[in-house]
Parts: sequence; C-alpha cells; structure tokens
Amino acid sequence: MKTLNKMNNVNKAKGFTLIELMIVVAIIGILAAVALPAYQTYITKAAYTEVTSSATGLKSAVEVCAQIDAALTDCNTTSNKDIANLAGGAAGADSVNTVTVTTVGIIEVTPLAVNGIATSDTYKLTPSLSSGQITWALTGSGCLSTGLCK
Repeated sequence: MKTLNKMNNVNKAKGFTLIELMIVVAIIGILAAVALPAYQTYITKAAYTEVTSSATGLKSAVEVCAQIDAALTDCNTTSNKDIANLAGGAAGADSVNTVTVTTVGIIEVTPLAVNGIATSDTYKLTPSLSSGQITWALTGSGCLSTGLCK
C-alpha cells in the first residue's frame, strides 16, 4: 500500500489550470484598458509642453519691450525685429506651426496636429502692463477647453 501512495504523488500534474490562466489574462487586459488612455493623455500633454515653452522667450522679449517703451503698443512681430526673430525661431519646433505676437504683445502659438494635439488647441497669452509690471493671462478657448494648458 505504501508503494501505491508514492506512485500517486509522482504522477500528480503540476502547473496552472486553464481557469487560472484565463484569470491572469483578464487581469492583464483590464490593466491595459486603464493604462492605455492614461498613457495617450500623457503623450499629448508632453508634446503640448513644447507649444507652451515656445512662448517663454517671447514673454521675456515682450516684457523688455514694454519696459523700454513704457507701453505694449509696439511690442509685436511687425514693429519689433527682436520679437519677430524670436517668433520665427520658436516656430521651428516639432509641435509648433506658427508663433505670432500681435498688437499689444499678445502671444499666440498655433500647434501642429501631432501626438493628439489639434491645430485648434492654440496657446494664447495676453499681457497687461500696470505700474511697470506685466502680468500674463491665459486667454482664448483653444487649449483651455481640452485641458492641455491648465
């Protein structure tokens, strides 16, 4: 009888059952379904930081122009060649289509349609000059409506 019990133990199958494997596959599928949209949002926001950072140098240029002129009227790409040169250089980025500084120093960056960014997701900064200091306000509905620049 002792030898029979030993043989039963030797022939016992080892490994996972089909149900256990199906549960693991289902768990991996659920995790992938949650992680993929979060990853895509991360990629879009990361690409949009290039759009927002392209306005950084222009903000400084508009601030310098406003300090020199004591007004924002000539701080744009048509009247100020330094601002025009910076805007032209910023437009060469991978996610940026155009960068303009309109009248009274309003910076508007139009992105390219890449990595989930739409061309309508514009980044628009409006300056206000008060007591020699400039404060910037995020205006327009482009990136604010999609939550890319909050």
